[in-house]
Amino acid sequence: MHDEIQNFNNGLSESDRAICNVLAAEIDRGLSKAESKIWHAHPVWFLDGNPIVGYSKQKAGVRLMFWSGVDFGEEGLNILPKKFKDASIFYNDVSEIDTKALKRWLKKSKEIQWDYKNIIKRKGKLQRLK
Repeated sequence: MHDEIQNFNNGLSESDRAICNVLAAEIDRGLSKAESKIWHAHPVWFLDGNPIVGYSKQKAGVRLMFWSGVDFGEEGLNILPKKFKDASIFYNDVSEIDTKALKRWLKKSKEIQWDYKNIIKRKGKLQRLK
């Protein structure tokens, strides 16, 4: 796990830290070629400079978000009606993490990607990469 991400996790409550440590370990395994860093104050993993997955602490719990998750076709991920293609799930206890589903989502995150890296250059228009 990247030191910045471990520091982020260490700053959380014991329960949230446990959730985030599991998420980071699974993401690191599932996206072994990804670059990880703190981006906009939250841990995010990138493939070729494109944000793929990240998590943040929010009022409702720890939010795991896939930037292109709307196209995964997964019932476990919540899709909010927005102009972007993200989907997410909230966790309030480490026992809620379905690692089998998480591995499946991580696999899909490599196969299904929208180009967020160039969204500003394209004036807010997303283009499918994969």
